[in-house]
Amino acid sequence: MKKILFSFLLLCAPLLLHAQRADYGIIPQPKSVTVDDSQFFILQSGMGIAYDAGNPEVARNAQFLHRWVEELTGVHLQMTPQDKKAAIRLVLGFPADKKAKKNKKGTQAPALTEQQQEAYAITIDKSGILIQARQPIGFFRAAQTLRKSLPIRPTSSRQGGEELRAANERSEALSLTGEREEGLFFPYVQIQDEPRFVYRGAHLDCARHFFSVETIKTYLDLMALHGCNQFHWHFTEDQGWRFEVKALPELAKKGSVRNQTVLGRNSGIYDGQRYGGYYTQEQCREIVNYAAERYINVIPEIDMPGHMMGALHVYPNLGCTGGPYPVWEQWGVSHEVLCAGNPETMTFLKTVFGELCDVFPSKYIHIGGDECPKSRWKNCPKCQAKARELGLKDDGKHSIENQLQTWINHEMEQFLKERGRDMIGWDEVLEGGLTEGGIVMSWRGINGGIEAARQHHRVIMTPTDYCYIDYYQLKDQWGQPLGIGGYLPVSKVYGFEPLIPDQLSDEEQKYILGPQVNLWCEYVGYPEHVFYMLLPRLDAISEVQWCRSEQKDFENFKARLPRMLKLYDRLGVNYCHQIE
Repeated sequence: MKKILFSFLLLCAPLLLHAQRADYGIIPQPKSVTVDDSQFFILQSGMGIAYDAGNPEVARNAQFLHRWVEELTGVHLQMTPQDKKAAIRLVLGFPADKKAKKNKKGTQAPALTEQQQEAYAITIDKSGILIQARQPIGFFRAAQTLRKSLPIRPTSSRQGGEELRAANERSEALSLTGEREEGLFFPYVQIQDEPRFVYRGAHLDCARHFFSVETIKTYLDLMALHGCNQFHWHFTEDQGWRFEVKALPELAKKGSVRNQTVLGRNSGIYDGQRYGGYYTQEQCREIVNYAAERYINVIPEIDMPGHMMGALHVYPNLGCTGGPYPVWEQWGVSHEVLCAGNPETMTFLKTVFGELCDVFPSKYIHIGGDECPKSRWKNCPKCQAKARELGLKDDGKHSIENQLQTWINHEMEQFLKERGRDMIGWDEVLEGGLTEGGIVMSWRGINGGIEAARQHHRVIMTPTDYCYIDYYQLKDQWGQPLGIGGYLPVSKVYGFEPLIPDQLSDEEQKYILGPQVNLWCEYVGYPEHVFYMLLPRLDAISEVQWCRSEQKDFENFKARLPRMLKLYDRLGVNYCHQIE
């Protein structure tokens, strides 16, 4: 009788238990998914999660999975370390790796790439859910995959009458069989996965507008949900300085505050409200630790030698004219920049970046380098004297002033190199000749990245046409929150190909670390607006970052997207409801 009843359940599960049935059509989609829809494993409250309790990193990932299952479904699992018969088992190592190592006894096994270190496998069959990973990070990626596959329990009538009716029908059907209502039906599946690119970034500008630590954490949670691993944190602009430097205590206290802010796009009308805020080093370390638990590296950016009105306001001696320099109240780029010929400038920069390195363990440190007007340098006796001292001459390709900026970049690159860090700069760092180990972040199209890759320099692709999510995502601009302009729909983000195969050889493509989306915040002043601009374009870029190009299909992506939007509703984050 029990066998007949169980067979009846399996046959009816796709119909009666739809709201409780896992769905592996997630974003970003795994590298390989093989599903057997005819058989199910049922996960119920009271079942266990087995893991190595002696490994704190593995234990943390098991706790993440435990929490996510309960939050989304109401199913409460037990933490049962070392239980080999537990319903969910986390096991370090791939059998294929062990077999290959045994077959090649006495030979040196090739080192794993960073992508291979993130690899994981999920097997769901009659024995339960087996998660295998080479490194603990793989367990985190696998846990996110299961999280996104879970059915979401409705919490209130506001989530829709259809969901509640389905839940009631499910309850009635299960009461006839004696099964527990909170059981989750997982179709049997084999999932093999690892990311395509080693660098999978998202940027947030906290200089134009300041966002709380809690907002940053939510941003990081959304990044982790999508497999991103690099958070580019933009700290400084003409409109405000947001990073505490203990050796220069007035810098953040005064440089973070502007007396008022222009309304709209430099309308000439101001709000009359003082605006400020900065992150203490303790808060920055809190963010670094929070991100690290989610396998995200935090890349801090202090933009120099331009975009420095916040600093010049506090230290006017560092400018070419001596000021005064008010923290800018309008949007755009000031022609007031750090004086390249003043020796105090390098002392200032090394003090700032020294403390930045103390707070942020990232191997990447961003020096900005974009949009630095050179008009002051051309007319500054100190800057021209420094150029003569360095023997700089206009060679027809690089102006004296551009070479002067390259000298600053080189000094900072050496300073960072001594601390074991790699320097990233926007693609303007190419204009005076690229420094030896500099990484180019190509934003003014793809040409800067192509040029750098051809020179065998590492590149992060973030061209405005595909990756600037401060642009509008719908054609109806008047029906959306204010943006900087432009039009970047989800479909165009999804269509980005970072490797540029028709212009780069296979060898040159190896220098493309990966893509990144950038959210600049001149017109984005509130968390709800941040997440509206981010989602669902983060979904689109996540498949560019994670999936092989041959996997991508926009129509298939759109079919999978509603599951993610439902999850955003449950998480309580804002997003754009229309897709173009």
